[in-house]
Amino acid sequence: MNRRENLISLCRRNGYEKVPVEFNMCPQLQKKFNQYMSSHNVDIDYSPWMEGIPDLVPKYIPKETFEAYYTESFKEGTIIDEYGIAHEPGSEAAFHMTKMYHPMENFDSVEQVLAYPFLDYSNSSADEQMKQAQLIKEKGLAVVGGMQTTIWETSWYLRGMENLMMDMMSDDPIAEALLDKITENAIIRAESFARSGADIIYLGDDIGMQKTIMMSESLYCDWLKPRIKKVIDHAKAINPDILIFYHSCGFVEPFIPHLIEVGVDVLNPVQPECMDFKEIHDVYGDKLSFHGTIGTQTTMPFGTPDEIRREVFRNLDIAGEKGGLIVAPTHLLEPEVPVENVIAYIKACNDYK
Repeated sequence: MNRRENLISLCRRNGYEKVPVEFNMCPQLQKKFNQYMSSHNVDIDYSPWMEGIPDLVPKYIPKETFEAYYTESFKEGTIIDEYGIAHEPGSEAAFHMTKMYHPMENFDSVEQVLAYPFLDYSNSSADEQMKQAQLIKEKGLAVVGGMQTTIWETSWYLRGMENLMMDMMSDDPIAEALLDKITENAIIRAESFARSGADIIYLGDDIGMQKTIMMSESLYCDWLKPRIKKVIDHAKAINPDILIFYHSCGFVEPFIPHLIEVGVDVLNPVQPECMDFKEIHDVYGDKLSFHGTIGTQTTMPFGTPDEIRREVFRNLDIAGEKGGLIVAPTHLLEPEVPVENVIAYIKACNDYK
């Protein structure tokens, strides 16, 4: 099997030949890692197993269009993204953490929501997606279409979490209008990835916190479950074999049956600080595969190389010969992670038999 075939077989729990290596580092750690690798003779294989294709390109909306929705004065370095959400930068160490400003925060009518300049994919072309997907497959890698922050997160980024929670709990039509519009665009993107030849579509919305779920099951089932199901149904209607990865940080165990029901194939990241992988696997491992399980709050920054190796082996043993686990750090590796621990993770994946 090439890497693509191996990864797909593993995710479908049909067995595998090699353990994939999959991780991401912040720029500071990447620089340290590169320096270490150039000065040490380390025999490890951390070449990729999957590669992403570009998203559809929406119609351009000038930044000035979105500035009209804000009264704040932003500090230097603030960007307004393609949705119109403003992001003030964090520190260098937490570069990917920003303070968000929500353009719909003060909306009080459905008409305001419907008049908002949402992304427009009506004239988007999938030609580049198809071209890149073919090139990736020719390299023997799995093709990924990235669509995280699929519905819930994009919606609350626009509206503000507290506001959208209140809209949902009070059955305010603003919630329906906003969530439906974000869902429509997600369906367009998912269909395009499926037509383009993606093996995997990576969806996700953070619906868990460290020790509890972010909202009640009833609220999730009323508002979010049917919408994520629509997105997945549309993609699988085009390609029934496409794998659906779903990301949510935190404790999400009560939502797992719902995620299985809507068609999720692989759950990420199964943070060990929030959920026990063996317990989750014992209950759901015959219906669901997993991606992650190596803690970036604990094991990767503060464990020893031997502890990391044992954790990788332990979790792969739990998954068993059929596969069902892409064992990986549960999040971006931050500056405090020792390079030796990154190498220990890679070596453990390389060595596992």
